[in-house]
This record gives sequence, C-alpha cells and structure tokens, in this order.
Amino acid sequence: MHFLGELILILIATVLLGQLFARFNMPAVIGQLLSGIVLGPAILGLVKPNDIISLFSEFGVILLMFLAGLESDLDLLKKYFKLSFTVASIGVILPVIFMGLASYLFGMKTLEALFIGIVFAATSVSISVVVLQEANQLHTRAGTAILGAAVVDDILAVVVLSLFTTFSHEGGKSGLTNNFFLNLLIEAAYFVAVWFIYKWVAPYFMKAAEKMDVNYSVVIASLVLALAMAYAADFVGLSAVVGAFFGGLAIRQTPQYKEVNSSVSAIGYSIFIPVFFADIGLSMTFASFFKDIWFIIVMTVLAILSKFWAGKYSSEVFGFTKGEGNIVGAGMVSRGEVALIVAQIGITHHLFPEDIYSSLILVIIVTTVVSPFILNYYIKKQKEDTSFM
Repeated sequence: MHFLGELILILIATVLLGQLFARFNMPAVIGQLLSGIVLGPAILGLVKPNDIISLFSEFGVILLMFLAGLESDLDLLKKYFKLSFTVASIGVILPVIFMGLASYLFGMKTLEALFIGIVFAATSVSISVVVLQEANQLHTRAGTAILGAAVVDDILAVVVLSLFTTFSHEGGKSGLTNNFFLNLLIEAAYFVAVWFIYKWVAPYFMKAAEKMDVNYSVVIASLVLALAMAYAADFVGLSAVVGAFFGGLAIRQTPQYKEVNSSVSAIGYSIFIPVFFADIGLSMTFASFFKDIWFIIVMTVLAILSKFWAGKYSSEVFGFTKGEGNIVGAGMVSRGEVALIVAQIGITHHLFPEDIYSSLILVIIVTTVVSPFILNYYIKKQKEDTSFM
C-alpha cells in the first residue's frame, strides 16, 4: 500500500502548487509539473517513478486527449476553415523545420531531430482563451482565428505524430504485420473506421446509452467508445492517444457531449491527469542543465518565434491588421499539454536521447509560462493603437 502514500503526496502537491501558480495568473499545469520535480529524484526524492504511477499516468493521458477532442469545436473550424487551416499548417511546418534543423545542428540524428520538431508542433489554446476572455477579445476576429487554428493544429499534430510513429517505430515492426505498406493500408482503414464511427456509430450509440436506467450510462458509453478507439489505434500500430482524441471528436457532435465533458473532466482532473503531469516531473533531473543551457536557450527562442511568425504573417495574408496579426501569433505560442504528451510518447519509445528529455520539458514549460504575458502585451498595444485612431 506504499503507493497510496505516494498518491496522497502527489495530489496534495499538485493542488497546492497549481493554486500557487493560478494566484499569480499563470497556468496551474506548471505547478502540477513542478510538483513532480519537487517530490521526485530531482529535489526531495520522496516519490520515485514506478509501474503503478505509470499506469495511472497512461490512463491520464488518454483521458486528457479524449477531453481535447471533446472540446474541439468543429463548427468554428468549418466557419473559418481557410484561415484556421493556413495558420495551423504553417504553425506546424515552421516548428518542425526550425526546431528540427536546430536539433540536428546540436548533434541529434535525423529522425530524432524531426521528432523534436513534432513535439513543438501543437498549440495549447486553453491558456490563451483565459487571457482573451479577461480582455473581452475571445469573440473578435483574432480570438476566433486562434480558436479555429488551435483545433486544426491539434488534429494536424496528432496526424503527424501518427505518421512519424508509423515510419520510425523502434524494432522495425510498427503494425500488425512485417509488411510496411500493408501496415499503412491497415492504418488508413482505421481512419476510415474513425469517420464511420464519427458519422453514424457515435450518435446512435450515445442515444441508446441515454435510454438505459443505469447511473452514468452515457458517461460509461462514451468511455467505452473512446477506450475502444484508443485500443484499436494501438493495435494497428498507431498511438493510443490518437484513438482517444478522435473518440472525443466523435462524442463532441452528439447532444450528450456536455454531460460527458463534465463527468470525464471530474474523473480525469481529480486524480489521473494530475498524476500524469506529476509523472513527467518525476522523470526530470537537472544533471545536464548547464551542459544543455545553449540548447535550452536556442530551442526556447525558436519555439516562440516559429509559432508567432506563423500566426502573425499567415493571418495578415487574410486581411488582418498588424495588431490583429500580433495577437494571433502570440495566442499560438503556448505548447502546454499536447507537447508534454508527445514528449512523453517520445521518451517511452526512445525516439530521442533520454539525456535531453528534461531540457525539452523545460522549454515547453517556459513557452507555456511566457505566452500569456506576450499575448497580454499585444492585446494592450492593439487597444492603445485603436484608441489613438
């Protein structure tokens, strides 16, 4: 029962440090990450990574990606598709090129460098949303562009991750067979099945669950569907988080999604997701911090500039003012949860050197912390410029 004591420490630490950061208007997730660093081998050594924590963490990341899909507004995406797709596409391509090339110049192998670029391809819009809401900018053109682009961004990042793990799985075999092209065909069939589930299976499945006289039958049905899609994705050689994400997208377009979102958020954020973030912190050490200091600085600068430039200049192509372009660019800077998930998948599957894992997590944390300050600055600047006109 030693694990129960560790779980108590993790939950207390994630809540207290999360609250501390929230009080200073910074993302609570940073505090949750730091809880793992503080409790883990890096500082106090009270909690060490183990199989049970890893199990909780794996379920936490599946729930997190399920919720990410559940919160993706496809109606918004359809309305601003061209703008969103352009901002998101360039916002995926630039980090992969910039950060992949920089990693290669720092001595990484080609596939390792490419994967590091993929780590920084996704955007975490949740932090930007809070800043936009507080400034009454959420429903402006810039705010809508950020939200729409973030939806496409996450989908593209998941697809790119799927393709990468297909092409570069350690051990050679990445699917059901030893035939690479047959595996590609099977994985393509999986995405066809996802579309079929999205259009026809999910609505009827959830409607049938709603008619049952069983407590939380709708929530149970949604988890069954999401876990089945996650299991199927893993079975055909993709990442389980891919299936969980598309499971969330499928449930999103059903009338029951609000109930599911509320209940699954309670399940996930009360225990499994905090353990996931703490587990990332538990894996960190500062043994190579000074050795990797230039790598950390360069990657942080490129992480910020690649997303900022992608959002700014691609939105200006669609007629946005420079001020609006700056807001869109700043709103796309934060990496947050999805980048942490991709980094965790990478270290689990040995897709980049273990000794730079802590440095990558630190870069993700820094971009997440600075993004609301950058966004807030450009929102205030835009208001000042408008008031003088």
